[in-house]
Amino acid sequence: MERTIPSTASEEVELYQRTYYSLLRSTAEVQIRTLEEVHAGMNSLLHPAAREQAPDMAAFIYCLLRLPMCIHQVQLVVLGQSTDVFTRLGGYEDIETWEMVTALARRRRCFFNGRDVLACFIASRTDIDDVIPLLTAYQIEWNKMHGLLRRFLGSDQGFDLSKLDIDQDMQLQVAEALQISAGCENPLEDLLRLRTIWGEEFVNIMQEIAAAPRKLRIQLLSGSLSEYRRATSAWWENIERASPELNAKPVYFVSSNPHSLSNLLSGFAIREEDQLVRFMEEAEEKEYQREWNDIQAQEVNSSRENFLYYLLKKYQATEYGQANLENQRRDEQLCGIQRVTSEHSFDVDAQAIEMRKLRPEWLDPRLKDGDLSWLKQSDAYILNIDYPLGMAAYNILTEVSEQVGRVLGVYVMGKAASLNGTIGDIVIPNVVHDEHSQNTYLFANCFTAGNVARYLVYGTVLNNQKAVTVRGTFLQNAHYMDVFYREGYTDIEMEAGAYLSAVYEMYRPVRHPVNEIVNLYGLPFDLGIVHYVSDTPLGKGKNLGAGSLSYYGMDSTYAASLVVLRRIFEMEKARLSV
Repeated sequence: MERTIPSTASEEVELYQRTYYSLLRSTAEVQIRTLEEVHAGMNSLLHPAAREQAPDMAAFIYCLLRLPMCIHQVQLVVLGQSTDVFTRLGGYEDIETWEMVTALARRRRCFFNGRDVLACFIASRTDIDDVIPLLTAYQIEWNKMHGLLRRFLGSDQGFDLSKLDIDQDMQLQVAEALQISAGCENPLEDLLRLRTIWGEEFVNIMQEIAAAPRKLRIQLLSGSLSEYRRATSAWWENIERASPELNAKPVYFVSSNPHSLSNLLSGFAIREEDQLVRFMEEAEEKEYQREWNDIQAQEVNSSRENFLYYLLKKYQATEYGQANLENQRRDEQLCGIQRVTSEHSFDVDAQAIEMRKLRPEWLDPRLKDGDLSWLKQSDAYILNIDYPLGMAAYNILTEVSEQVGRVLGVYVMGKAASLNGTIGDIVIPNVVHDEHSQNTYLFANCFTAGNVARYLVYGTVLNNQKAVTVRGTFLQNAHYMDVFYREGYTDIEMEAGAYLSAVYEMYRPVRHPVNEIVNLYGLPFDLGIVHYVSDTPLGKGKNLGAGSLSYYGMDSTYAASLVVLRRIFEMEKARLSV
């Protein structure tokens, strides 16, 4: 069948992918430097200044936020799907005894041997499409900064970077030498952002940049589809051990995050209001105190409940807030929320929520519509997973649909980039073009603008949108984006198409097609997809390296979470009344 998009293929992007996949077929380690030229030639929207002498600080910071903090010590990155793969094919027998390390803005189970090797668990080929560009962009920008710093320090033999953290004049000289913060109001803006990310390691890492270039290597232990499937089966077995009832029960599947649904269903933060407000006052968070006072005085439309959920997260991140985290876990178990932490494979946590154990009196007020006594009659579960990356979504939903008693609904909420919205908006698509399968999926989205608008304060709801599921955040350039924008595709994300390929196989007797227009109307279960905008790639510098959703992002996150839960309640009540 004819596609709805002409040709989305970018020759430069495809050349880049073909190059690194062909190199990774080797059993030997691959030098990242062999990919630098083809990476730069891709002209990625996230790395537009790859070939320029001046560092592309937005791209560098984007990478830093998505790579473990130890990356400056790493020489070799090893990719594998499970502990068995690392042992059998890599000879790493004790990998889980290494230090577990994390990135600030990317969930990936990683272990560092304390010297020079980083082991990363991958869930699908999307992880490769993510890791390779991150490492390549990181190395390109590090080496630019190295060259500029060496030139600067060579011209002044008495210059000592050891005082860079406290000497503002020195900071100004270094920022000028690195040619960063051009056009910014504050000439130290980019340097200060690096100091925020690196913290106490700031001076040490800047000295390392000056001392030597990066020469990273990477090795893929196994790229077989069977190993990805094995890793997904191991992930499910871990959930099954914690909640064996799922095998025989009807299930509403939700892909979201590990906090919003549990906060709304347990209401824990609302009951902890006094403690959280005391924490805010003692911490002297003046910006948030003003917001809280305005909420109390009803001078702003912000949600009191969302504000408390935000404070709860900040409070539990402190050393003295750890006991409160244990209290939350106890209350969650009392209302049927079982948390399952992933083990021995990729990093996707889950929550198995037994609906009959939910306590109506504890629910977020926005969920308390009418008599909820019917909840006690429910035999259904909500299986909520921390949204996976790319094609891992297909593997996970396929596994879940094969293992649970019956899927009653599939609901996907997550971040997206928007070509026509602003950060904090909500996007509801009914067309998704999937770059993995090259299919264009048409479906009846159960969510409407009216569902969401009543809970959204700061953003706008854009429904009837067309989304595209891309292979990777770096794997897009101006030509690529222009094709989509001209065809009306404005919602850019990484999971919806993969989920819809699994949805197709949940009600059809064959594997999903390739390069077709696929009609998903008339499904025997409910389907909804809702995205909140976290990125506007057509705005200069507006990528997630430049900012984050912070408190105001709670508005769109919880608006999306509320419509998911309210839809599940609506569907389950109707099912029980039949």
